[in-house]
Amino acid sequence: MITVYGIPNCDTVKKARTWLAEHGVDHSFHDFKKQGVPTDHLDRWLKAAGWDTVINRKGTTWRQLDETTRAGVSDVASARVVALANPSLIKRPVVEWADGAITVGFNAADWQQRV
Repeated sequence: MITVYGIPNCDTVKKARTWLAEHGVDHSFHDFKKQGVPTDHLDRWLKAAGWDTVINRKGTTWRQLDETTRAGVSDVASARVVALANPSLIKRPVVEWADGAITVGFNAADWQQRV
C-alpha cells in the first residue's frame, strides 16, 4: 500500500492525490494536521532523502521561524526537532511507496515510472 503524507489543503498534495486517483493507484492519506507526524517515519524520511530535502526552507513556515531557530537547523538531529514542532516545514507530499522507497515532493514523470 502506498501512503501519502501531507496536509490536505496543500496544492502540491492535492495535485499528487489527484494524479494517483487518475492513474488508478490505491493509496492512503496521512494528514499531518490531524494525525501528527509519526516520529519513526520522519526518521526514515530524513535518512532516505536527507534533512535538506525533507525540510522546506523556501516556504512560509520556514520564513516565520526566528533567525536563531533557522540557523540552528544544520543536521538531521536539529531538523528532526524543528520538523516535529512545525510539521508544515516538511516538504510535501512525502510518499512511502509499496516497494519501501520514499519520495519527497511531486513529480509526475518520476511517479509514472513507479506505477
